[in-house]
This record gives sequence, C-alpha cells and structure tokens, in this order.
Amino acid sequence: MRIITGKMKGLKLKTPAGFSTRPTSDRVKESLFSVLNGLINFSEVDSVLDIFAGTGALGLEAISRGARTATFIDFATTEIISENVRRAKLESVTEILRGDFAKMLKALARQERKFDLIFIDPPYKKNFFESTLEIIAEKKLLNEGGLIVVEHGAAEILNAEDFVSIRKINYGKTTSVEFLRLSGSAVE
Repeated sequence: MRIITGKMKGLKLKTPAGFSTRPTSDRVKESLFSVLNGLINFSEVDSVLDIFAGTGALGLEAISRGARTATFIDFATTEIISENVRRAKLESVTEILRGDFAKMLKALARQERKFDLIFIDPPYKKNFFESTLEIIAEKKLLNEGGLIVVEHGAAEILNAEDFVSIRKINYGKTTSVEFLRLSGSAVE
C-alpha cells in the first residue's frame, strides 16, 4: 500500500498483519480519488476526518493532494496510523483518536469541530456506516458543501436520509463507494 499522488507520491504505508483490517486497495483508492478530483479542490479542503481509518491511507492521500489537516479515528490501529503519519512527516497537521467511533464523533462535536471531507470505511456487514452517518448529521460535523465518501460491502444498502448520493461506484461483487452531500446542500 502506498500514497498514489501528490507531494508524498510513492510513500509506502505500513499495514496491519492478518485479515482483521481490510485496507482500501490501491485500485479502489485511485478510482475513488479520481472521482473526488472532479468534485472538490483539495487545496480548498481545510479538514479531513478519516473514520475507521485502518492505516490512515485515505486521510494521508488527501493531505498529499493538498488538504491541510486530517483527524483519524480507529479503535485498533492507532499505532499503525501513527507510524504512517511519522513516515509522512505529518505530525503537525494530523490528530489520531483511539476509541469507539460514536464516542469520538460526539467528542469532536462537543469541541464544535466540522470537516470538509469525511471518509467512512467501516468493517463490512456491521451497518456501522448508517449509525456513523446519523451522528454526523445530528451533530453537524460536515461543513456546508462538504463531502462524505462511504466505502461499504457491495451487498449492503446505504440508507442515509439526511444525505444525497451524488455518485456510486461498484468494484466487483465486494465493494461499493458512495459520495454523499448533505440534503439541501448548496453544492450538489
């Protein structure tokens, strides 16, 4: 696994051993960021939130492309994210939160934090993405005009009543990626 493009292009990322974490493949990541390039200007992205961050690859890729800061949330892989942040020399523009995603999102809301770009890449078949989206909407964690990217199992159906799906891509029989904005957002 590596950073695909930008100022850190080619940087190899540490990945966890075994199969308990399912990192986004370079192929899916490259396609996902190709779509994002048509939807946002990374140099205008102040804050990225990478939930169920795993290796931190999505947030780090966003910074490599011009985003200013990234916050990572994961319960089990914060040491790997820390190592990848150190490899990228991005300690000053990143924050790593270890814990339950719902508690961490509510803590960010109490701090009145908002994000321009949010990645949600939970374990498949657990429906974590729906509860994550509910908290994001309820706690108003997405900036107006912001974008959410949800990676989920291809067989899973995304019901997100507070959001509008602006694009969905299926990658074979295993993975789908959806791009969402808030319903009624000025930029759709």
